[in-house]
Amino acid sequence: MSGTRTLVSALAALALTAAALAGCTATAPAAVQTPKASAPTDVAEPVTEATPAPGSTEPETCSRLSEVVSPTDGLYWKREGTLRDFGAREFAQGEVTLDENGAPATYTVESGDVETVIAERLCAYPGLGAMNHVRTIQPGQVLWLTPNPDTPWVPYFNPIDAPEGFLQIPYQQAIESAGRAVDAGDVDTVRSIWNGTLKGMFTTPETIDAVQQVVDSGDIDALRQLFS
Repeated sequence: MSGTRTLVSALAALALTAAALAGCTATAPAAVQTPKASAPTDVAEPVTEATPAPGSTEPETCSRLSEVVSPTDGLYWKREGTLRDFGAREFAQGEVTLDENGAPATYTVESGDVETVIAERLCAYPGLGAMNHVRTIQPGQVLWLTPNPDTPWVPYFNPIDAPEGFLQIPYQQAIESAGRAVDAGDVDTVRSIWNGTLKGMFTTPETIDAVQQVVDSGDIDALRQLFS
């Protein structure tokens, strides 16, 4: 009888163990979702003037460019934006003259100067070389920075309306010769170059008439803007 009770007890214990094991099925934990970062709500204001950090020896640079534009598609030009002289630096060591408002008016090229660095120093864009009727700037050259919007200006490389196959090299050579004559104050030579060579290379009557008036006037400053 006692043997029977022992067997029943053993069977009951075995049944309980089996039930416990059946209820222990492992369940993988749910994947943890990383919340997405929300977009920032504050937008930084654009920097309008670059300023070196306190104690920095780096030169200031301009963040807003002063550009020369032509509302007349090439005959008259004006500067939009104010020039600033951020000071001499490597590759831009030249002397700056100021106008009556204290803005840079001219820049004298020093040996080793690089045109793009001069532009960065003064915020003076676009290319100063082409504005001054040269392919490359030279030491001692005085660059004018702001055109007179009431005085015509002719391009260095070719007229705005130049046809296909235009003889660019003779045109540039004539412009350079006229520029040297202007710098020497030789108005007669300027007139000879214009009337004998350059005038025939332009086709737009408005341009020809505007340039002719300046050439006939002999105004050195206006002639400098045209050719020098």
